[in-house]
Amino acid sequence: MPRILLVTGEASGDLHGAHLAAAIVAQDPTVEVVGIGGAAMRAAGVTLIPNVPQLDVMGLIGLSAVRTWIGRLRAVRRILRSEPWDLVVFIDNPGLNLHFARVAKAAGRRVLYYIAPQVWAWRPGRMKWIRRRVDHVVVILPFEARLYERAGVRCTFVGHPLLDSVAPHYDKTALRRRYQLPESAPVVGLLPGSRAAEVTMLLPLLLETAAQTAAREPATQFLVAQAASIDDHLLNRLLEDSPVRVQIVKDQASEVMAASDLLVVASGTATLQAAVIGTPMILVYKTTLPTYWFARLLIRVKWIGLVNLVAGRTIVPELIQDEANAERLIGEVRHLLNDREAYNRMKDGLREVRHALGEPGASRRAARVVLEECRA
Repeated sequence: MPRILLVTGEASGDLHGAHLAAAIVAQDPTVEVVGIGGAAMRAAGVTLIPNVPQLDVMGLIGLSAVRTWIGRLRAVRRILRSEPWDLVVFIDNPGLNLHFARVAKAAGRRVLYYIAPQVWAWRPGRMKWIRRRVDHVVVILPFEARLYERAGVRCTFVGHPLLDSVAPHYDKTALRRRYQLPESAPVVGLLPGSRAAEVTMLLPLLLETAAQTAAREPATQFLVAQAASIDDHLLNRLLEDSPVRVQIVKDQASEVMAASDLLVVASGTATLQAAVIGTPMILVYKTTLPTYWFARLLIRVKWIGLVNLVAGRTIVPELIQDEANAERLIGEVRHLLNDREAYNRMKDGLREVRHALGEPGASRRAARVVLEECRA
């Protein structure tokens, strides 16, 4: 009976691992899928290795936490070396998983990487590590396959998992009725991110923009998409002095996107989610000055927005750091709300991006590659 080990890190990797595991077992019920992950993988039927929770380096505080983390690292190394795995699959989380890939390869294991490191964005030198440590890379962005193949790494593009989690169609009228929004009013969706730090940084800017937009376009309505990872107390504290009325919608980002005419979105996967749904948007990114300059030194791409990267051109305006201010943002919002030609041009570009992401079934296709690699 083939044995496959899935190794994840953050919660998003746990979710991808759960979908992948379910697809593997659906295609070959004889496979034993074991994992280092969390609740999503357990719910999918993965046998989690006891006493080794998923390794997330975020939020480590204090000496005892560091000791615990080092103990987990050693445990994973021991598992990779001592257990008879037919294939080890690393999912995202390159900071740790590239290290574990070296350990697994040195132990004679076959290694597959799913949702590969973004070497195209920063630290391109990691490509040589991947070439030595990974037998097969499975990617979810269309331009990544060319980069890996050019570097001599076996690679398969399977499409983006977002296409399996976003509905093929949303009833905008029904959604507006659900949120008690006037059917004909302009609606702007505000998506400040899924991490506390970015919400703290961006939401005041988005609220100021909303207030000034409402002063000039009084009929405009505003929805704030609250990610499940954002604590209610944090959001309430940021909203208590809001100069404009906004409606909070919790853990329904896709629905907020579909109900809105325009979005203001924190840079990240949410921009691709909006592209799949087809709602025009403005991308914003703002962080602390040291973090920004450090990122500027590392990043090697023309755009930070995944939508623009997939398109290979500027479809969505990117307001980064100093440009992410209320004056610029209000100008972009009013421009897109009032210039129908520019608005429709962006919608056409988003349709191109949606098409480039492939078809639904990414997890199923990734599972097929995993099983083929396992039998190789």
